[in-house]
Amino acid sequence: MTQGADKSTGRRTVLGAAVLGTAAAAVTGLPGTAAAQGGADRGQREPAHGHGSYRGLPVPTVIAHRGASGYRPEHTIGSYQLALDMGAHVVEQDLVPTKDGHLVCRHENDITGTTDVADHPEFASRRTTKTVDGTKLTGWFTEDFTLAELKTLRAKERIPGTRQENTVYDGRWEVPTFVEVLEWAEREGRRRGRPVWLHVETKHPTYFRSIGLGLEERLAKLLRRYGRHHRNSPVFLQSFEPTSIQRLSKLVSSPRVVLFGGAKDRPWDFVQSGDPRTYGDLATPAGLKWIASYAQGIGPTLDLIIPRKADGTLGAPTTLVRDAHAKGLIVHPYTMRNENAFLPADFRRGTDATAYGDAFGALKVWFEQGIDGIFSDNPDTALLAREDFVGKNGKTGK
Repeated sequence: MTQGADKSTGRRTVLGAAVLGTAAAAVTGLPGTAAAQGGADRGQREPAHGHGSYRGLPVPTVIAHRGASGYRPEHTIGSYQLALDMGAHVVEQDLVPTKDGHLVCRHENDITGTTDVADHPEFASRRTTKTVDGTKLTGWFTEDFTLAELKTLRAKERIPGTRQENTVYDGRWEVPTFVEVLEWAEREGRRRGRPVWLHVETKHPTYFRSIGLGLEERLAKLLRRYGRHHRNSPVFLQSFEPTSIQRLSKLVSSPRVVLFGGAKDRPWDFVQSGDPRTYGDLATPAGLKWIASYAQGIGPTLDLIIPRKADGTLGAPTTLVRDAHAKGLIVHPYTMRNENAFLPADFRRGTDATAYGDAFGALKVWFEQGIDGIFSDNPDTALLAREDFVGKNGKTGK
């Protein structure tokens, strides 16, 4: 059964129209002036440059995961633009480098599934097998292409079996550079009269440093060029590798977030250095205290906040959110998606894995845990759920 068989275009349009009608209210909390910093920081006195602190963002903050990736191929200007138009408070980018050192927006350096590279006979010989963070992969990789070569490719939907409606946009957009995204954000910020917040991840930083394409220095240089290197700049920097965030903390003052994978998994930089700690160890009060010494937040998988039981339903919440807040850290968990395949069993509806389940019910449960924000592939749904939650609880959203 196709995705559209149970979820019509009309339903999607109604959702989009509803949130666009309330978008102005949803984004009024976005800051335009400086606010108290809060949390751990480098302690430098720097001008706010009119951006305001991340503490001034609406709570819970809706972060568009790879843009509005539930509706457009991820990490395209089209996906970012739709997310912003829907009213998302923050838009996410993942960064990987090209052969000639440019930072581009892809979830992975393996571009086999997110571009039309396989349709380019001139690049057939570039197909290769590599081991990235301990995983063996065969395909095409950004670090084997110059930016000029990469710009001849077009983006496409990563999971067409689940999001078949998104494939109509295959080939419409290029792979964007981070410079292009920064310039897009500046244009949109001027047009809207408020800063456009970004949430920027360094992908596989230890791997890229090992092949001479370190990410942090390149990223810091661009942040400085575009004035997003201050503690009140409208950007979050994130990574699954704590040492990447530590390195960035010495280069810029922008707010920083350490991402957490599964409790039993180890950050790849820890694997390489022999550090025995797991993400579960980092989620303890001692681990959170260490993170607070160089970062302002954490981005855990949702399962670290409410684990799933063997049958796929939600279990009892952990103390992670409370423990993180006790250390002055904000909590931005990932990722909410509308499709049954991604939802806890409690909120699935019907047997079609690609159909929408009770995303509003699931979002309500996550918001009740006191999280500061959430990554969502469907920012319109998350914004409507947020308005329901804020209104019911009599909160101001600040």
